[in-house]
Amino acid sequence: MHEQYLRRAIRLAVENVEQGRGGPFGAVIVRDGAVVAEAANRVTTIPDPTAHAEVLAIREAARCLGTHNLSGCVIYASCEPCPMCLGAIYWARLDAVYFAATRQDAAAAGFDDSFLYDEIPLSLEKRSKPAIRLECGEGSAPFDAWRAAPGRTPY
Repeated sequence: MHEQYLRRAIRLAVENVEQGRGGPFGAVIVRDGAVVAEAANRVTTIPDPTAHAEVLAIREAARCLGTHNLSGCVIYASCEPCPMCLGAIYWARLDAVYFAATRQDAAAAGFDDSFLYDEIPLSLEKRSKPAIRLECGEGSAPFDAWRAAPGRTPY
């Protein structure tokens, strides 16, 4: 069964390129043997730098299922997810990710995310993009409001 869904993700990626709709990435989310959502990369056509196939599929699955928690679902991706997509997969609580091409395959085609993998473990002061904490005395106010909210939905 895994191969059929993975092949669908690959077909989405190839069709996406052939039809000029975006990059060579596709994703399919499955729950209990049924496709819940699928998507292909739309970064350049929407345009939206976060419109990766995995993120779009997660958004659609959450909409279709009416929940932000996609436990019980798995994702099939035409390529190993980038750090942003991997983060989204974890936040969505997908049970597993299956992929075909590796990040090295993507890099060879011009989609090199290695700089992100290199940046993540660095301390803030060593990263190539400045990440500077500004203390304004109100930084914890949103979290105080969250803790005090009686009807909050737990993540």
